[in-house]
Amino acid sequence: MPFITTQDGTEIFYKDWGPKDAQPIVFHHGWPLSADDWDNQLLFFLGEGFRVIAHDRRGHGRSTETETGNEMDTYAADVAALTAALDLRDAVHIGHSTGGGEVARYVAQHGEGRVAKAVLISAVPPIMAKTDANPEGLPIEVFDGFRTAVATNRAQFYREVASGPFYGFNRPGATAVQGVVDNWWRQGMMGGLKAHYDCIKAFSETDFTDDLKAIDVPVLILHGEDDQIVPIADSAHKAIKLVKNGTLKTYPGLSHGMFVINADIINADLLAFIRG
Repeated sequence: MPFITTQDGTEIFYKDWGPKDAQPIVFHHGWPLSADDWDNQLLFFLGEGFRVIAHDRRGHGRSTETETGNEMDTYAADVAALTAALDLRDAVHIGHSTGGGEVARYVAQHGEGRVAKAVLISAVPPIMAKTDANPEGLPIEVFDGFRTAVATNRAQFYREVASGPFYGFNRPGATAVQGVVDNWWRQGMMGGLKAHYDCIKAFSETDFTDDLKAIDVPVLILHGEDDQIVPIADSAHKAIKLVKNGTLKTYPGLSHGMFVINADIINADLLAFIRG
């Protein structure tokens, strides 16, 4: 399996499919998942003639379980190491949830000369947690609850998240797709407990305001209006006001995990943006 090794010795697993001279699309996964969460998109865009890359964030999936470095600056630096090793240029970076924060920080701080466009799907920027500057955010007690659940019985917690709010399977009339739930749980349990615990702070308390303001390339922001994990009012509706060249598209009734459950809709909109 392909890996790159970062400066601190962390091995980052990645998938790299398609012609090496084709335009690259780099996919950044959410918490606590892995590159496997993008398999539908990887095959779809491979079939459209692109080079597709997806990595496991440190401490997630097949990458090294790390005690330290489980925060956004290091995540972005790891992506920079990967893109440099693969010499990716004119790339489109697509991030979901926590991966959207990773995209914002990477593009803002490391992407000059390498990035063509960016996409944030159900993404955490500008900041999730409630602060004096962000009074509409979620109370820190919400994320403390995540930490307690991960520390005490993450296997059960991951079952409950995937079978409930993540994909909207807890809504009246919804039917859980068991394979999707099982795949979410499988990916989550592949990763390291310490990394997953630390990443809760990274995705909830990191302020991406300055990153969003610094991005010069076109940005597409996609968000489900029934997102129960990252509420749209405090994420996409704020993020679109901060980027210089942004487009916002929202989806009535769709969930946080819409790019999996509604892949046909999301893939078509991604393709139109990338080729537009």
